[in-house]
Amino acid sequence: MDIEPDTKDWTWVLDKACPECGLVAGDVAPTEVAHRVQADLPRWSAILERPDARERPAPSTWSPTEYACHVRDVHVLFAERIRLMLDQDAPRFANWNQDETALADDYASQDPAIVAPQLVDAGEGMVELLESILDDAWDRTGYRSDGSEFTVATLTQYYLHDIVHHLHDVRG
Repeated sequence: MDIEPDTKDWTWVLDKACPECGLVAGDVAPTEVAHRVQADLPRWSAILERPDARERPAPSTWSPTEYACHVRDVHVLFAERIRLMLDQDAPRFANWNQDETALADDYASQDPAIVAPQLVDAGEGMVELLESILDDAWDRTGYRSDGSEFTVATLTQYYLHDIVHHLHDVRG
């Protein structure tokens, strides 16, 4: 069975608790996100050391390694988007289809021992970026391809939900 593509618009997590992971992303100060991400990196490394890291818990659910590949790529993608917002006025982000990326990059066959340091490096890069944001830059704007407007602050909170949610998915 194939993984069903995620077509939900998750922007509501900025205002309401996620019923799955419990996070209300908008309640987390953007300046705290770097700390939260840094604290979660060892948890991802531990997940990828599990003997079953490459096993799907159900045919239609990603394995911990597939989730880790996605999270690695989320760190990179959101860092790119935040840099665009810091460097340009109101950039529009290219669409990113996470499901197409998972297939094209063959997440299912990636080695957890290789993915772990890649995820940590990408996460640490995001932490460094977030820690470098100046107070007057948090309100800079950018637009998702569907027109949703974000500030650096709200995009950072939205990004945090992705990381927290997927740790919940893999019981990290």
